[in-house]
Amino acid sequence: MTFSSLTVSLKPEITLTPVEGNILLQSSSRKLTFHQPEPGLKTALDALKQGTHTPGQLQTLILETDGTQVREKFDAYLNRLIELGWICHAIPPSSPELSPLAIAIPMVGDYYFDCPEIDWDAFAKRFQRNIAFTLSRFAYLHQVEGEMVLESPLTKGKIKFSDWRGPGLVSQLSQPQTATSLSQEIPGITEEIAQQFLSLLFAAQMLSASFASPVEEDEEVESEEATPPLVFWEFHDLLFHSRSRLGRHNNPLGGIFPYVGKIDPLPGVKPLMSDVVIPLAKPNLEELNQTDMPLSQALETRRSIRRYDETPITLEQLGQFLYRCARVKKLFDTERGEVSNRPYPGGGAIYELEIYPVVNACQGLKQGLYHYHPLDHLLCQVSAWTAETEALVQDVWFASAQHDQPQVVFVITARFGRMFWKYQSMAYATILKHVGVMYQTFYLVATSMNLAPCGIGAGNSDLFQKATGIDYYEESSVGEFMLASVPVKP
Repeated sequence: MTFSSLTVSLKPEITLTPVEGNILLQSSSRKLTFHQPEPGLKTALDALKQGTHTPGQLQTLILETDGTQVREKFDAYLNRLIELGWICHAIPPSSPELSPLAIAIPMVGDYYFDCPEIDWDAFAKRFQRNIAFTLSRFAYLHQVEGEMVLESPLTKGKIKFSDWRGPGLVSQLSQPQTATSLSQEIPGITEEIAQQFLSLLFAAQMLSASFASPVEEDEEVESEEATPPLVFWEFHDLLFHSRSRLGRHNNPLGGIFPYVGKIDPLPGVKPLMSDVVIPLAKPNLEELNQTDMPLSQALETRRSIRRYDETPITLEQLGQFLYRCARVKKLFDTERGEVSNRPYPGGGAIYELEIYPVVNACQGLKQGLYHYHPLDHLLCQVSAWTAETEALVQDVWFASAQHDQPQVVFVITARFGRMFWKYQSMAYATILKHVGVMYQTFYLVATSMNLAPCGIGAGNSDLFQKATGIDYYEESSVGEFMLASVPVKP
């Protein structure tokens, strides 16, 4: 059952078309046909398009013309339309020429907006106190195309506000508010409007309620957000999870190519970053095919190693490692930019990841920050050993339990424009998947080469920006990995 005080309307993108005595409702993906609807039902469907009636008012329209059976049929239809995500709920404006203070808009189907009407007086009598509401810690308010919108990863809908009063009321909900206290915060907001506002946000899963238990009045009932499993989720994690996958939003997702014809794609391989280049050794792949460690053995013996030999890794080992893990095998020019083929898999063959070896100790190579050029298989020196490059190494050392000092740290970055030029909603999530793929490739190759690998769980992207001067939003670090020599057993 829906709130009787809220108006209901079809979403703007749902079309209503009379066809030979039938009424056709249609979205971009499906359609529903009402065959020869009764006069009252037809009037109610037309009124749904206007969005000026509450469910109770629509039921009255049908009762006056068609009777109880058709009204019951309409109730079932309305519930079905709500589940499909075709129905908006709004606070009725004080006059027809005004926009609703707030309107709840479904984003996808299988939509949940099904709470009973709150009887505020009865509740206060039962619990000897008013019900208080607080904004959910997962809800967030932001500007979209000139309108303020409230969203949450807990729900499949969003709430739009027509003017400043809605966001103003939301800001007051940082602390528990009753309908009475909320009505005193904004001029022109009556207690009835405050009740409607709280009802709308609560039904849309934007609020947490606090009140006494009916068994022990002094015991506060914990909100769902404060108990497992939601208690484990941080705001940004749940938002990222819900918005980078389908199911809870209608944002464009996938290979949309939003910038074709607007912005040129970035090249498939980053240009050389300096004139100081160091050619790297290449392994004999034919020989490796015969002598290399079997995959199963590498998988079973792989481990993170943080203790190293006094004799550091060599430049030759570093070169062979990078060749086996990350070189460009082929570069292709397509209608939509350059793509490549490399040893590790990459979505869309885009390969947005870059590798910056920070060398602390490596035989045959000076200390400093380098960039690996995967097409020419060489290192470009980005900077000598500086306080900023040392900070990158120390940051990784602290993150790795502070055992032996790292010999080589790979700072893995993403050229974001490579992915964002093609993908929407899922681009950053895919970048992190690519980092995981690269980590596993590093681990297996290092294990087969008898080197000491160790992936790092977190890093400092601002340290990389300071060390290189690269724009944080253009290219930033998304992973770190240590590589060193394995201790020689006595």
